[in-house]
Amino acid sequence: MTQIVTNDGVRTGPIRHSVNAAINVKGSIHDNATATKLGMRGGTVAGSIHMDLFGPLLLETFGDRWWETGNLSLYFKNATTDREPVRASLGIPTVGVTDAQVDAWVDHEDGMRVAEGTAAVGHPDAQSALLGRASRALEHGEMRILSGLSVGMAIEPATACYTEATLADYMTRITEPMAIHQSSRWGGAVVPLAGYVNVLYGQAITSLRRQIRDVVGLFGAIEIRNVNGPLIVGREYRTGGEVVALGESPKTEYFWYETWADDASGKRIAEHRMQLRFMKASSPLYQ
Repeated sequence: MTQIVTNDGVRTGPIRHSVNAAINVKGSIHDNATATKLGMRGGTVAGSIHMDLFGPLLLETFGDRWWETGNLSLYFKNATTDREPVRASLGIPTVGVTDAQVDAWVDHEDGMRVAEGTAAVGHPDAQSALLGRASRALEHGEMRILSGLSVGMAIEPATACYTEATLADYMTRITEPMAIHQSSRWGGAVVPLAGYVNVLYGQAITSLRRQIRDVVGLFGAIEIRNVNGPLIVGREYRTGGEVVALGESPKTEYFWYETWADDASGKRIAEHRMQLRFMKASSPLYQ
């Protein structure tokens, strides 16, 4: 059982050891050889995996309602490697406030900040960490790696389903197993938080990858939003979205995009904002 410590208006989970499940994907940022060549300490744990650290904290802070109208919005500051010790923390909202937003963060055991952002339930007045973050849209000609993308570019509609087989495999290494991932009052097993990203990211990158070649990418930031949630294991969803910004840093080019998932009736179930970064040092366009 997860032991949550409450102190000075903050709830903190126990030390956990997030698994780099993609460590054997050669040529990716999760592969030790590729990552170290690009200046990382080793193959990196996907940022989405760290989102599962928040499950018990969100439940204790916001209750079941978070899976219906809650969001989690994180900007990743430092990468971790396979099974390094990390813990998540969440602020505690003011008593009696039903639509609330609080700070959220993940720290390495040594104090390094891994991720920071916000978590919320309902419809608070404040913008989430990522929606409130300025993203400078660049002119198309400034991009090399992402020259095939443009703001407003549509992500092709598709269908997505987090299957029972996918869940069974993921439960063997999930950072924080919860009872709702087996059954729930919403009529099925709830997709893990990292699985939300699988559903809302997979079709987007398939659609856009045709424009992005011969480069190593990584997650820069992720926000998941339950609109009429949660996502349920085994259900098929219709997905789509668009590119919302392009930009660059000294080491990367990146883009932000939004995606959504609707159920069979057309009702919006969940939404997703992500920043994908691409390493300049891995691209022949920067050699």
